[in-house]
Amino acid sequence: MELTIPVGQDTVWAEHLAGDGVPIVLLHPGIGDSRVWDPVLPGLNGRRVVRYDVRGYGRSPQPTGEFSLRGDLETVLGQLNLERVLLVGCSMGGRAALSFTLAHPERVHGLVLLCPGVSGFPMPEEPELDAEYDGLIAKRDVEGLVQLGLRLGAAAGADDAAVAQLRASAPAWLDQDEYLKPDPPVYDRLHEIQAPSVVMVGDKDRPILAAVAGGTSARIPGCEFIWLPGADHLPSLREPQLVTDTILRFAGD
Repeated sequence: MELTIPVGQDTVWAEHLAGDGVPIVLLHPGIGDSRVWDPVLPGLNGRRVVRYDVRGYGRSPQPTGEFSLRGDLETVLGQLNLERVLLVGCSMGGRAALSFTLAHPERVHGLVLLCPGVSGFPMPEEPELDAEYDGLIAKRDVEGLVQLGLRLGAAAGADDAAVAQLRASAPAWLDQDEYLKPDPPVYDRLHEIQAPSVVMVGDKDRPILAAVAGGTSARIPGCEFIWLPGADHLPSLREPQLVTDTILRFAGD
């Protein structure tokens, strides 16, 4: 069932699929929208699944007010009366999942993190890349942003599925700095997480992002770590069966 869910003064597009077991919440990356999970959904048939597009991405309207990833996740789960969930987050979605888990540990059945974004990780400065991105934003050059995103996140190939993901996400980047406000940093608090967790990352992802994934896995107690040969920053497109199997394993019966 497709839904329009109010979040602050805006709305987000969401899909809520009826089924059994712990609710599975799919959180998309910043280089895509919730359709990035399309290859995974058939394998989750019969399970209760929720996915939504962050404000400005895919089928959700552009934001008109400030918001945070965790705040909107809290709102969506509240609107759907979901108390305890399995969070499956890719990149930006992983950042939201980690923030929510530290704020509401009792509500998280488990974490499946695909090349997660982790606020507070000591990222190295990349002035040339920052300048290129800022220049494209200043010119509001969506096509240039799409090409930049493909170069950085789609090392496994700029196929139709990857291009579609960038086209669904790049427009959201134009005003992201104005509206999207960061949640508190989590990297130094990862040791507090007690939920069963797994981190997955592709060997074609950017080396710094593989380092983020490795550091995250090492800091979460008992966290499993899975390399994805041939995958880039879009693992649900590149290795959908392994991603699906991992989600089901952590969802349990």
